[in-house]
Amino acid sequence: MASTQEKATHCCIPKTNDDIKNNNKAPPPPPPPSSTKVLQNWSVALVSGSNPSEDTISKRASMATLIRPVEPISDPPATNTTTSKGISIMPRAQTSHPLDPLSAAEISVAVATVRAAGKTPEVRDSMRFIEVALVEPEKHVVALADAYFFPPFQPSLLPRTKGGPVIPSKLPPRQARLVVYNKRSNETSIWIVELSEVHAATRGGHHRGKVISSKVVPDVQPPMDAMEYAECEAVVKDFPPFREAMKKRGIEDMDLVMVDPWCVGYHSDADAPTRRLAKPLIFCRTESDCPIENGYARPVEGIHVLVDMQNMVVIEFEDRKLVPLPPADPLRNYTAGETRGGVDRSDVKPLQIIQPEGPSFRVSGNFVEWQKWNFRIGFTPREGLVIYSVAYVDGSRGRRPIAHRLSFVEMVVPYGDPNEPHYRKNAFDAGEDGLGKNAHSLKKGCDCLGYIKYFDAHFTNFTGGVETIENCVCLHEEDHGVLWKHQDWRTGLAEVRRSRRLTVSFICTVANYEYGFFWHFYQDGKIEAEVKLTGILSLGALQPGETRKYGTTIAPGLYAPVHQHFFVARMDMAVDCKPGEAFNQVVEVNLKVEEPGKNNVHNNAFYAEEELLKSELQAMRDCDPLSARHWIVRNTRNVNRTGQLTGFKLVPGSNCLPLAGSEAKFLRRATFLKHNLWVTPYSREEMHPGGEFPNQNPRVGEGLATWVKQNRSLEEADIVLWYVFGVTHVPRLEDWPVMPVERIGFMLMRLMFLLAQLIWSSRTLTLQQSLSKTG
Repeated sequence: MASTQEKATHCCIPKTNDDIKNNNKAPPPPPPPSSTKVLQNWSVALVSGSNPSEDTISKRASMATLIRPVEPISDPPATNTTTSKGISIMPRAQTSHPLDPLSAAEISVAVATVRAAGKTPEVRDSMRFIEVALVEPEKHVVALADAYFFPPFQPSLLPRTKGGPVIPSKLPPRQARLVVYNKRSNETSIWIVELSEVHAATRGGHHRGKVISSKVVPDVQPPMDAMEYAECEAVVKDFPPFREAMKKRGIEDMDLVMVDPWCVGYHSDADAPTRRLAKPLIFCRTESDCPIENGYARPVEGIHVLVDMQNMVVIEFEDRKLVPLPPADPLRNYTAGETRGGVDRSDVKPLQIIQPEGPSFRVSGNFVEWQKWNFRIGFTPREGLVIYSVAYVDGSRGRRPIAHRLSFVEMVVPYGDPNEPHYRKNAFDAGEDGLGKNAHSLKKGCDCLGYIKYFDAHFTNFTGGVETIENCVCLHEEDHGVLWKHQDWRTGLAEVRRSRRLTVSFICTVANYEYGFFWHFYQDGKIEAEVKLTGILSLGALQPGETRKYGTTIAPGLYAPVHQHFFVARMDMAVDCKPGEAFNQVVEVNLKVEEPGKNNVHNNAFYAEEELLKSELQAMRDCDPLSARHWIVRNTRNVNRTGQLTGFKLVPGSNCLPLAGSEAKFLRRATFLKHNLWVTPYSREEMHPGGEFPNQNPRVGEGLATWVKQNRSLEEADIVLWYVFGVTHVPRLEDWPVMPVERIGFMLMRLMFLLAQLIWSSRTLTLQQSLSKTG
């Protein structure tokens, strides 16, 4: 993800010269001290010593402002230089924060290092690069970087020690983790590469990475890649029996045919990961002058295809049943202004979002400050957007940590039709495809409005090249209606404050569906996570006069199967905890009705009852709207002004559980869907709730459901919340003719999910004081 260039643009607003001038101008950073000009390529770190004088303390304070990342110009001396006053000169400046996503140069170095480590030319040539991602350092390294190496410097993050902290002269080298698929041997391996001298590659030198470790992971298949999908489509369309089958359906132009390779999942031993397999779904466009022709409106039923993705050959083919293609519908397309039997809306006047003085947020690299919030933005090929080091600046109490890491780590889409091919539709869109790798550029169109800061994202492609998604992440402010209002009926005077929120988002496309992922930060101390579902339904074709109970007929010969969408948010919490502290616990709160009796003579009494979730097995919990169930992550050491333990509460929105029998095949890989909430103590290796490689995975209960069997204590721990939330989609008949494409997507139904409102329970400012900042 690019962090060296500020990209701020207005979207969908007529640009004046002043607009263009303001768009390209980032919020001005504070001017550096003049003494930094003398240091040029050097940075300064403090070393603890004897009791300092006031003059020494003053000098150290000024030196702390000089610890800043600078770009190395040439290789400095190999050893440190220490002055007589105990000031150590860093031999190599830090140019990337430990949590910054890998740069394009770092990815290139990592790939080149691994490829060079191949034992033979055949091995090197057969390497395919599924994923290259940052190895996130231990939390104490992040704390050290934030305390002394990167502004805004926060020494309070480190524990106090006698004589002051001992500060190393440099941070540990950054590392990359590579998932590599060997196309010749059908093996998957994981490599760790140290990126200690990436700058050599940027100057045209050879790669200078170092292989730290490598291992082959047996019996797995890594995620599919876009290059494989394109190659699979070409192979199927060139297969003579397939062309003949399409000719029976009246299609001879293969350019109209769409082949969407879907992972086979795991339904029997035939799907074992000894082979890399795909079972494509087939669709067909109509001849049209529409720029974006909706081929998903014409599914091809009755054709069975199995593709060996390792060797790119069709290994099974059968034309099982001739089902006519659904007739062309003039309302099927969705490009604005095209003649297709419908009429675009013309009664909506322009709506402009402008911020003539620029935004209220400040961005330095990937570090964001807004109102009292600050955090870092990250991005991975699998999860997409990651939010790091979330904290709230709370008056005299200073910077208060809330979460170390927030992200969406998996999503599963099971379909409820038992017929072929729909029963095989149970996609793991993160683990089988990658949400980040399927993200797209937001620079065209109006995905965000107002004054926008964009971030780029860098990935490796299948052959090891580096690809960049420009404007992949959008950061902007939004008006959010009324935050607070009160009118005094005696005087008729009213006070009102409008709500503003800071939104960080990205959008990805996985085949027919679009998913928008949003993190909203509010002025009243809330964090809201939201997923928007849109795009196009995955449809099926029907015989004339046929109907199915497992879906809705939405047009002649066309039906939409019932299905569900599940998302898993992983929240590595740190409520009022510095790095290294494990002082959190989780409490479940249920509202209960008081039993009739002397304490409830009017039968109106109810109360909140708390229960401490002491262990992992006890913390496997489900939502219960009848008891207004919610959960609080509390700090066990800190109290608020009323003497209560501080905490944040997780407030569920609408939710569901899988509508499937206990022996459903997809639940072998997605056991984590059986509960809405899981809680574990932090473990660096526990990142993927269905295991790292869910593709064709035959193992029962791998991942989260296996980890919690340890039944580790949660009474005082470094807490990780896993919140599973979803929606059951029963398509409606009226979805089809309402609007082009959006009518059958989730946008029409306004399906947005409130994942969590994390509400600070120890706010020291009064509501009026807090809101007065927003007037």
